[in-house]
Amino acid sequence: MPSERHPAVQSATRIAAGDDRTYYDTFSISLHWLTALLVIIQFILAVTWGAFPRPTRHLMIVAHMSLGIILTAVIAIRIVWRLTPGHAVAPATTGWIELASKAVHYLIYGMLAAEAVLGFILRWSGNESMSFFGLLIPPPFEPFSKPMHHLIGEIHEWNGWAIVILAAGHAAAALYHHYVLRDAVLGRMLPPARK
Repeated sequence: MPSERHPAVQSATRIAAGDDRTYYDTFSISLHWLTALLVIIQFILAVTWGAFPRPTRHLMIVAHMSLGIILTAVIAIRIVWRLTPGHAVAPATTGWIELASKAVHYLIYGMLAAEAVLGFILRWSGNESMSFFGLLIPPPFEPFSKPMHHLIGEIHEWNGWAIVILAAGHAAAALYHHYVLRDAVLGRMLPPARK
């Protein structure tokens, strides 16, 4: 009996989410663009806070941590939503382009998850609390040595740059599909009114 209901549940889930397997559902689209926005804000904060005096710099760092916690939650929700039956979308392309697209998506997911974990470890390894809009989350472990703490900071920074570069390439590929190949790849991730 459960196996008979399973396809019906999947179909109902897709219909409720507005997903006809051609375009992404509204929730997936919202999570995608929220992730992109948060990544851009996080990157801008990280590369510019050094140019500001202490009170402003501190607020920017707290904002970076707070938005990083939100980004961590968004990434987790995206992964769970994507793995939930009924949310798969048929590939827009086939062959090596499909494989490359999947590889880039999985790589971005992996790097975002790693960046989130590194952010927590970086803060806690320096014996400092994480801050979520002023709510302090103390370190659950002892501080690391200074060289190890510094190494984690460097990995966090380089991974952040790699995410932005990869995401820029991802965006460029989507624009190439839209303006040069004139296919529906970009339209699949746009709100219904823009498709």
